[in-house]
Amino acid sequence: MARRRMVYEGKAKILYEGPEPGTYIQYFKDDATAFNAEKKDVIDGKGVLNNRISEHIMTALGGVGVPTHFIRRLNMREQLIRQVEIIPIEIIVRNVAAGTISKRLGIEEGTPLPRPIVEFCYKDDNLGDPLVAEEHIIAFNWATQQDLDDMIALALRVNDFLSGLFYGVGIKLVDFKIECGRIYEGDFQRLVVADEISPDSCRLWDVETGQKLDKDVFRRDLGNLADAYTEVAKRLGIMPQNGTAPTTGPKLVH
Repeated sequence: MARRRMVYEGKAKILYEGPEPGTYIQYFKDDATAFNAEKKDVIDGKGVLNNRISEHIMTALGGVGVPTHFIRRLNMREQLIRQVEIIPIEIIVRNVAAGTISKRLGIEEGTPLPRPIVEFCYKDDNLGDPLVAEEHIIAFNWATQQDLDDMIALALRVNDFLSGLFYGVGIKLVDFKIECGRIYEGDFQRLVVADEISPDSCRLWDVETGQKLDKDVFRRDLGNLADAYTEVAKRLGIMPQNGTAPTTGPKLVH
C-alpha cells in the first residue's frame, strides 16, 4: 500500500492527502482528551464509534440541504471529505446551561435557556480556545461579516435538525460545537460544516434520567466512555440494540 502523506494531526483525528485533488482522508483516533489535553487516555473503539456517528449525522444533514465536507465513509475509522479552508472559529450552540456557561455566568447546570445561544471561540490550543465576540472575528479578519452571518445560520439549522433527531431517540441536545470551512468553486465560495459531529463535540443527556452520553463521562469520571458512545450509536440505529462497540478496523500506520 502506498505511503500516505499526513496533512495534519489533531487531538482526535488525523488528515491525510486524499486520492483525488481537493479531498482528504479523515482518520478517527481512539485518543480522548479533556481540559485542553491536560487529561488524556486511549479509549478502545472510540474512533470507530465517532466515525460511524459523524457519518450518520453528516449524511442526514446533507439530506435536508445543510452543506458539509463529508463525501463518504471509507472503512471503520476513515472517511473521505472535501478539502476546505477552515475558519479558525468554533461555533457553539447552547440549548441548556452546562459546562463553561454555567461556571462563567453562575447558571445552574440543566437550566433551559430562553433561546439557543450562539457563542464563538478562537481555535488556538496554546490560548485554550478563548471565547471571542463577533467584533473580534471581524476586526482580526478571521472571517467576514457575510461569513459570520452564514456560520450563524448554518449552526442554527444544524441545531434545529439535531435537536429533533436526538429527541426522537430519547436524547436531549444540550449543546454542541461545529467548525465551518470555505469551499471554492470557480469564482464563488460557500461555507460548509466541517470537522465532525459526534459525542465528542455534543453534550447529550438522556431525556428521562439525565444520564450523560457524551465526553463529560470522561471529563468527570462518570463511567465508561465507549459504553456511552455505544448507547448513542444504538439509539440512532447505527448498531443493533444488542450489539457491542465495533472496535475492529484498520490500525494507524505512521
